Amino acid sequence: MTPASASKSENGPRSAGRLAVLGLLALLAFCTLVSLGWWQVERRAWKLELISRVEERVHAAPVDVPDAARWPQVTAASDEYRRVRLAGHFLHERETQVQALTELGSGFWVLTPLEMPDGRIVLVNRGFVPPELRDRVTRMAVEPVGEVALVGLLRITEPGGGFLRSNDAAADRWYSRDVAAIAAARGLPAERVAPFFVDADKESMAEPDQPVGGLTVINFRNSHLVYALTWFTLALLVLGAVWRVWVEEKRLRRAQGGAQQAD
Repeated sequence: MTPASASKSENGPRSAGRLAVLGLLALLAFCTLVSLGWWQVERRAWKLELISRVEERVHAAPVDVPDAARWPQVTAASDEYRRVRLAGHFLHERETQVQALTELGSGFWVLTPLEMPDGRIVLVNRGFVPPELRDRVTRMAVEPVGEVALVGLLRITEPGGGFLRSNDAAADRWYSRDVAAIAAARGLPAERVAPFFVDADKESMAEPDQPVGGLTVINFRNSHLVYALTWFTLALLVLGAVWRVWVEEKRLRRAQGGAQQAD
């Protein structure tokens, strides 16, 4: 085979089998990318609905905290960030400090069990304290005593720990508000402890040198539209590549036909 004929063979049109394989791969890639884009569109609709529900809950009138019979049905989708009211007395000797980073800086959330008149116990995040107020002795003089009533946002337990840091109950180091683990570490009867906690609002915790309430951050990341556009754009690029191959194949076949006629 001469160099000229070898060059023509290398640059000639692809075989039908090779085109079929390329077409199948392109179809598979296109369908996958479109499916991923559509999934992100559906996720965006779900996220917008969730944000709307949460906004409605946050600004609604407070309702009674769920009773024990409804605890198994409490979920993030149905109840998180719902404004609730509750009353009872704090078990201050069993409070827990959980590391926190807030708009006021780094410090600790103060979680204190609230025992209600019917025996239910709800962990209440009374709010944020800076490191110098972490120790309870620095706040004991102004602790709320006796029967108290408060309003706050229902939050779902945060098991395990924080980012790259696990809770260490033995060392009393807490990075997330893990209700079951904190209750066990503080010797609270599991059957009486609600499987959620409540972030007290600012008005409920307004005493000087007390935890600052009302710092709950409600922020839902919603980048699904960007992701959807990315997947759809990649799908269009696949179509562009198919079109380019098709145009190139037509050119090569025309060139091959002309060469054969010349021979």
